[in-house]
Amino acid sequence: MHLTARQRLLMTFTFFSMFFGAGNLIFPPFVGAQAGSSTPAAAVGFIVSAVGLPILGVLAVTFAGGFDRLAGRVSPRFATLMGLAIILTIGPCFAIPRTATTSFEMMVAPFIAGDGAAVRAPAQLAYSLAFFALAFVFAQHPEKLSKVLGRFMGPLLIVLIAVLFVACLVHGTGTPAAPSGDYAANQMARGFLDGYQTMDLLAALYFGIVISANVRAQGVDDESQVRRETAFAGLGTGVLLVVIYGVLSYVGVVSGAIAGIDPQTDTGATVLTNLTSSLFGHVGTAFLGVVFVIACLNVCTGLICTCATYFHERFPVVAGRSVSYRAWQAVFTVFSFLVSNAGLSAIIKVSVPVLAALYPIAIVLVLLSFAHRAFGARLSRVYGWTVLLVAVSSFATCVASLAVVFGGSVPWLDAVLALLPLQRYQLGWVAPAAFGLVIGIADAWLRGARSHSRSS
Repeated sequence: MHLTARQRLLMTFTFFSMFFGAGNLIFPPFVGAQAGSSTPAAAVGFIVSAVGLPILGVLAVTFAGGFDRLAGRVSPRFATLMGLAIILTIGPCFAIPRTATTSFEMMVAPFIAGDGAAVRAPAQLAYSLAFFALAFVFAQHPEKLSKVLGRFMGPLLIVLIAVLFVACLVHGTGTPAAPSGDYAANQMARGFLDGYQTMDLLAALYFGIVISANVRAQGVDDESQVRRETAFAGLGTGVLLVVIYGVLSYVGVVSGAIAGIDPQTDTGATVLTNLTSSLFGHVGTAFLGVVFVIACLNVCTGLICTCATYFHERFPVVAGRSVSYRAWQAVFTVFSFLVSNAGLSAIIKVSVPVLAALYPIAIVLVLLSFAHRAFGARLSRVYGWTVLLVAVSSFATCVASLAVVFGGSVPWLDAVLALLPLQRYQLGWVAPAAFGLVIGIADAWLRGARSHSRSS
């Protein structure tokens, strides 16, 4: 059995809703506002990393038979450690709390009288409590997520973004601003790097768990067909994301022409607020807040489902006691609620270095998976060596960045990292990856030659 066209569209909207959150709304307009007249090149770079890599991740994991099998090509222990690191990063430590804090900043904070902590703190506490309670209800049955996200929330979000786009078309582009900030030069490369901040590649490695469950709930029980349907949903999501990122980049260009921004202090939220305030006034601010709440609630629900499903399957028994999906769901919801009240700035500051450690490893795993038939299966040592050297360089970068976040520095480590080609572009891991690939091929070839000589 295979899904009908209508069911595939439903799975696509569900997948899209799980991907498209606060970061996906914020970063494309920020790219457009900074890149200005050079937005097409910047948008292409952003789309390659924010859409291309995640969809490749979905395909790689789907056809490998799951992330554990993909990462297990390095070693079973690595698969476990990497899986836990990804789940905690896209889950309760960073991504889930960020959905509540970002939507609060856009929906509630602009309407709070005054800026004192006496008003803001209890308002954020009350908002995050209501936000996570609703997400907990939506995430009760992950196999039925398509009924909530696919049929209602995803299409509603697309309609709201379309309204914003049409308003920009009516207003007109005006004279696009000159490229500024990080986009003053090398716009395509900068867009590619900023695509990392959506965290979608890491999420893509595990979102297939939930989508597969929804595909099975539609009556598909053949595992090979489940993988194919999951891949179709991933490709459909990729098409939607490309269109919407292009639309939001254009929205950023229009906003940048209306009101300039300071790339050092402003964010994509500022870009969108400038636009909606100019076009719609206070109603526009409320409209933008609704868009953010829907997007963030969609992603929060999908992430809670993904994390709870992973831990339920991996740790069904803890300390001799059975732990249900619902129990893991409650744990992640409550923990995320507590972390969210630490504030958005604190969450982002710590998450950026962690992403710098995990993203290069994920990229290398995905790219190697597509060369698996060509050489990976015969030269299995390639996986271990490439991932090892990339992990050393990326975790060293993470340590150096965390030191800066907490007000310190590690001079000798900074000096060593500076020797890596492309390090100043945050691509210092590329050279270790290439070196690991060469060493892995040589190691596998030498081992094969020794084995052949012994047998003869």
